[in-house]
Amino acid sequence: MLLNEMILVALQSIRANLFRGFLTMLGIIIGVGSVIAMVALGTGAQHAMDDQINSLGASVLTIRSGRSSHRGVNRNNVTLTLNDAEMLTTDLSTVTDITPETARRFQVKLGNNNQNIRIVGTRTNFSSVHGYKIAAGRMFSLADDAAKRRVAVLGHDVTTKLDKSPSQLIGKTIHIKGITFEIIGVFEKKGTLGWQNADEQIWIPLDTALFRMFGLKAIEVISAKVAPDSTIEKAIVDIERVLRREHKIMPGEDNDFSIGDPREFFNVRQAATDVFAYLLASIAGISLIVGGIGIMNIMLVTVTERTREIGIRKALGATRFNILMQFLVEAMILCMIGGSVGILLGTGIATAMTQFVGWQTIVSPAAISIAFLFSAGIGLIFGILPARKAARLDPIEALRYE
Repeated sequence: MLLNEMILVALQSIRANLFRGFLTMLGIIIGVGSVIAMVALGTGAQHAMDDQINSLGASVLTIRSGRSSHRGVNRNNVTLTLNDAEMLTTDLSTVTDITPETARRFQVKLGNNNQNIRIVGTRTNFSSVHGYKIAAGRMFSLADDAAKRRVAVLGHDVTTKLDKSPSQLIGKTIHIKGITFEIIGVFEKKGTLGWQNADEQIWIPLDTALFRMFGLKAIEVISAKVAPDSTIEKAIVDIERVLRREHKIMPGEDNDFSIGDPREFFNVRQAATDVFAYLLASIAGISLIVGGIGIMNIMLVTVTERTREIGIRKALGATRFNILMQFLVEAMILCMIGGSVGILLGTGIATAMTQFVGWQTIVSPAAISIAFLFSAGIGLIFGILPARKAARLDPIEALRYE
């Protein structure tokens, strides 16, 4: 019996019991649809994360003051200084730009609107180091910093908190800790950095922050942008060498600072995303297995219903292999039809998640091909038992079957 004849007979058999065939394929449809949707969601999340890493600056190291101990004795919390930032700028070739930062939370008032917002004191090169772009107005200048002017640049989401558009806020005055500041710029939306929303902050000149707002002479954070021709590992070693020298830390003593690698956070986040994706894929895989069991069950019923037909075919010369292949092809066609419908369903779900929920999804041709081949494999695996049962029927007993 030729393969095209087997396929034709299989299609005729499915058409004769169309509703039962649909119910049989339902498990495969749901399983394949779930796999396509989950893989699309996972791929989209990966691309979104890659874009976010590039946007937030995967090559920016964060140096923070820290507490240390030596021989069981805790040392006081030694803060970083502006001199540390200057030394890193002049002594290192592995970093291209350095910006010191310090921050506090204060009440911010605009008219009758009062919000508690994080205020960041930094240098004018903050935007170039971290990749921020101005949506309206301008960034404060070196002259603003040197003169300790009371000017401020708002994060994108701060404008929402203040119930104003970026263009409406330029030139307006806000009160930070009771001190008047002029709004000179608003940043474009940046996204979440670590566990903190980078768009819910206000930036002011560092000298203004240190001497007019915070009453400090030290800084909390130094951000260092790694040079394109260097590596993060080499930059960390160089930064540690310079700061240990400036802080007069003896060999064997712990650092009184810490160097944060942004890749650590993204690796943890990626691991969590992968676990979630594997979990969802496992659930979808279980659906496929359940669908395969349904295929096997209905094929066993089909063998029983067509016992007399099998006997007639064997009497006319059909071999065990012919019967085996006939029922195996029917099981695979059922699964492949279900897989095709499932692919359409999964693609539709992924599109709906993008349009209505706002999640980024990407349906890749590789995922479609794998899902289709996997559905065919389910038909092959779960169709073997019914096909072997049909092939082993005794033709005389089959012809007597009523």
